[in-house]
Amino acid sequence: MSTMDVCTGLSHGNKAYPEHAAKAVKKALDRAGLSQANGVLLFLTPEYASDPIPALRAAAKAAGCLQIIGCTGAGLLTEEEWVLDSPGAAAMVFGNHIHLDIPSTRLTNEELRLSFCTPAGMTADWLDTPAPRLGAVSGDVFGQGPFVVWSGGRINDGQHVDTVVKGATGVLLASQGVHALTSPIEVAEVEGYDVRRLGNYPALNVLVQSLPEQVREMKRLPFHLIMGGVTIGDPATAIRDGRYRLNHIISANLTDQSITLSHPLHPGERLFWAMRDALTAEQAMQTSIKQAEQQLGTRPDFGFLFPCMGRGPHFYGNRDRDLEVMKSRFPGMPIIGFYGNGEIGPLDGANHLYQYSAVAGLFKAN
Repeated sequence: MSTMDVCTGLSHGNKAYPEHAAKAVKKALDRAGLSQANGVLLFLTPEYASDPIPALRAAAKAAGCLQIIGCTGAGLLTEEEWVLDSPGAAAMVFGNHIHLDIPSTRLTNEELRLSFCTPAGMTADWLDTPAPRLGAVSGDVFGQGPFVVWSGGRINDGQHVDTVVKGATGVLLASQGVHALTSPIEVAEVEGYDVRRLGNYPALNVLVQSLPEQVREMKRLPFHLIMGGVTIGDPATAIRDGRYRLNHIISANLTDQSITLSHPLHPGERLFWAMRDALTAEQAMQTSIKQAEQQLGTRPDFGFLFPCMGRGPHFYGNRDRDLEVMKSRFPGMPIIGFYGNGEIGPLDGANHLYQYSAVAGLFKAN
């Protein structure tokens, strides 16, 4: 049997048995034609978070190695299927000349890192490094935890873990995919988290006037689908190029027509109102994947995909169009990922914590 460098496996059922981790690894090894792995990315559903050790041991035994790296996520995905409603495990095994390694400690090192953390482990000092990061925050459906990450087959008490893929070259992509309702408008008056005026008008007035008529006439506005986008760099091209960070609405204040956002702004920044939209998100994902492939310069051999748990099948109507777009573009390519509580990826030359987005990596064996 010929061997492959990278393959995936997935196993799930009615209970969180350690055997699911072993089955996922064995399935990946069988597909790769390998007897053992150099390293394994292993993601488990939240049912394992209180005690993942038996599953990690089962995976290590099946893989014949201790380099087991990963975390728990609200759901799992491979190119085979996605899982959100049953306990299980997803594994990607690395063989031949491809392996997982410890990142360099040099501050100037810019080697691409796969990065996973718990909500408590997501710190500015950890995120803000010269090395580009790709990954997600461990999550569950209700956001209550427990959350856990592991490396070397053991729980990482630091609550974050990094690894690098040796023997392959990768490129990163991030797709926020919101539908812009306005062009970027100057923040004229702001107090803390409260945006009072955009240009010459009250912030809430600008937002309401920008909404589609059917949304504007709702008894209660769907603020979970509406957000602000703060542009980075030239505002004229920022939306097109995806150079913006999303700022979520906390509340709308009728008395002074201000809007309270999740992150404070400064006068002079540019903000546009936007809505989450499935068609726009899908089209943006298609564009991002095409651009990443062009940047890689060839068809990738394997990929990683980390969508927000508020995206995925819940957002697309019981289909994961992000996964389907990647599978359609690269039929048969091994893909692994999980639905997280925040997505880690590039934004304007720095690492960024995304929300309601999908980040991915495309890799080619050297």
